[in-house]
Amino acid sequence: MAPGPVVPDETMAGSWRDVFGHEQPYDDQVDGIETAVETAENGGFTALEGACGTGKTMLALTAGVSLVRDPESDYERVVVLTSVKQQLRQFETDLRTINENLPDDYRSVSGLTLVGKADVCPYNREGAGRIDDENVYERCEDLRDRTRDLTGDGPTTADALTADARSQQVGLADSGGAGATYLETAETPTPYPETMPEYEDVEYCPFYAQYLSDLPEDGDSEARSASDSASGRGPRAGRAEAVPFDFTAAGHLTPDDLVARSVEHGTCPHSMMGAMLGHAEVVVGNYYHAFDPTTTGSFTGALLDDSTFVVCDEAHMLEPRVRDLVSDAVGDGTLRDAETELSRVIQPLRFDEGEGRDAANDDVDLIRSELEDTDVSLRELEATREFVRDLREELDRRVTAYLEREHRGWKADLADLPDEEIPLRDPETPEKDDITEWAEREGYDGGVWARAETVGAVVKRVLDEAEDEQQQRAAPAVGRVLGEWYRNDHTDYFREIELERTWDSTEPDGSWRRAYNASLSMHNCVPSDAIGERLAEFGGGVLMSATLEPLDVFAEVTGLRHLEREEDRPVVERTYRLDFPAENRESFAVDAPKFTYQNRGGPGERNRTRRIYSDAITEVARSPGNVLVGMPNYAEAEWAAEALRERVDKPVLIDESSGDDATEDLKDDFFAGESKVLVTSLRGTLTEGVDYQGDKLRAAVVCGVPIINTASPRTRAVRTAYDREFGGDGSGSRSGFEYALTIPAVRKARQAIGRVIRGPEEVGVRVLVDERYARDSWDSVREYLPENDEFQPVSPDMLSLGLDRFRSGVD
Repeated sequence: MAPGPVVPDETMAGSWRDVFGHEQPYDDQVDGIETAVETAENGGFTALEGACGTGKTMLALTAGVSLVRDPESDYERVVVLTSVKQQLRQFETDLRTINENLPDDYRSVSGLTLVGKADVCPYNREGAGRIDDENVYERCEDLRDRTRDLTGDGPTTADALTADARSQQVGLADSGGAGATYLETAETPTPYPETMPEYEDVEYCPFYAQYLSDLPEDGDSEARSASDSASGRGPRAGRAEAVPFDFTAAGHLTPDDLVARSVEHGTCPHSMMGAMLGHAEVVVGNYYHAFDPTTTGSFTGALLDDSTFVVCDEAHMLEPRVRDLVSDAVGDGTLRDAETELSRVIQPLRFDEGEGRDAANDDVDLIRSELEDTDVSLRELEATREFVRDLREELDRRVTAYLEREHRGWKADLADLPDEEIPLRDPETPEKDDITEWAEREGYDGGVWARAETVGAVVKRVLDEAEDEQQQRAAPAVGRVLGEWYRNDHTDYFREIELERTWDSTEPDGSWRRAYNASLSMHNCVPSDAIGERLAEFGGGVLMSATLEPLDVFAEVTGLRHLEREEDRPVVERTYRLDFPAENRESFAVDAPKFTYQNRGGPGERNRTRRIYSDAITEVARSPGNVLVGMPNYAEAEWAAEALRERVDKPVLIDESSGDDATEDLKDDFFAGESKVLVTSLRGTLTEGVDYQGDKLRAAVVCGVPIINTASPRTRAVRTAYDREFGGDGSGSRSGFEYALTIPAVRKARQAIGRVIRGPEEVGVRVLVDERYARDSWDSVREYLPENDEFQPVSPDMLSLGLDRFRSGVD
């Protein structure tokens, strides 16, 4: 069995150098580690920009692990958060390097990577047990409920259930049955059959039964009532006694490692993750694990305290990612389903009171019993159903009116309709939204909005009990959003209707629902409070990226500056430039016309601006080796790829908006064989967090400043909110446009060109094409290039000469 909480290793009271995974650190790593350690000891945070290849991952891990292992420190764990899967793997690799190079008398640093149920459920991984990616969460919770029901006050015990599952497998084998195959996953056989076992005709999960069996006597009842997932069930963080292997001596466990060790003992990998969560010295996850209210409330809350040293990697993405996480929406289909669920609870009660009161209705007593245990009345259920029904009708009315106004004849062109935003207030004037005002006119007061969340939770509980099955219900989601809609202000939150392209042939001809999924959306425009409040829960840490500058802006928009001013938490800033030989790289800022829509027109147009950009990317693409071309969006990426195919004697690959598997395949094609050109959007995944080390990339060119659509109502609302919060007061401070749009766009461009040079032996070219990078003007972004002294301004016709001169010098 695994030991309890990790205690500081007295052998680690020496220098952080004993933890550092390589023979010799860079000078910047020395400064960064010592700064991070000292700042965290005082309860503060280090905001760190370090160029690609400067060793930020090892820096952060070394600082955190040295504090965790220091017997005089209050830190118990390091929590790493990253938005990029490639970087998650880098932290796993660097922690493995640390463990491989620890002194002989030091024990390994224990680590754990957090993933979702779909990634670790043995049945889902192998497509067995009627579980797949679509139903894994609901099916898992249902099976866990059934397993608990069987082993709680039910007819058997957890020990007997696991023995039963094993005997079913043995019985199949003894009888020579064709189904006598052990489920195998992560290259490890399990003790159970591939089909889901049954006890007295009730399906159950043998892996979860084993977990319940391994719980100590005093923990069993706690586990049965613990909350973990969205449905409120699962492993409790901290039940390390239920782990049947010594994970503290295993080093870092990747998801495959965790699955293999768990199924070898016949126990549930996801429950093991929860049990180990509070006891691993390093936990690697993503932003959801710290900033998503549902995830922290149900699974990772144990990590959110002052004994945790937090590392936010790719921290330039912290602001937009958290904005998405703390925003919310509810779709038209979810409203429809919630209305149906409310009716399923209401109708049996009304039927019982009316003509059918003598009719047999097994559900009535159960529903009445559940309602008696709450403060929700039948009248309140009906009021909520009426509100949801009327809200859906108002949504329909507004969408129809918008389409009639903006797309005349839209019913004949459903397949050609674009995604749309319908603002519910003036984006630049904080005021009540149209839906809230409609509700007031219709007599729906705050009580209906505020109580919808409680009503939704009761509806779910009633239906789950009545159907003896855990399912994802719509009523709780609708209730949550309606409650937040009512509680959140109209200054920092912007409300709108979003129309997302889809196609549903079951909807009638001429209905917008055939072409659109409509959602009532509520966007948090300024997430600095949400970020700062969550960071304040940690003891200290490091927020880092290759592109955090300007650091004063980063500190403001992430709430760090507020922590420094109001809570006296130290915030220390560090910037580390490329320290590799300057003669191995060349950097140009091409003084070309701005790559704006006004100048370039649509991708099909032929004009001077497009000719200049076509010439520039062609010159760079002809450089030896692999070349990356970054465009403002995917439509422009397609244009650039077509232009290059006509002019470059290299294969030209085009990245399209696609899933992870397709992107990985494209990346593998780019790295394999002969030199190629890869064209992508700067808002894709191939320009951030991807390792182009060695000869994988020799040049990168970025066209334009990738500012998002400024005409979007949501973008205008964000810009206005940033003006009000941080600038735009005429005092000379930066404007909301710069905070919300310009600086994030330049960071995107810097991420792309930062892929080229990642080590002292690497050689390459970095090119930014747009006059805003090259010259000082009213809309220049040159000041946001910390290394702007390296980017030589050149005219378009001199770019070729500059590239040739560098190639000759390198050769």
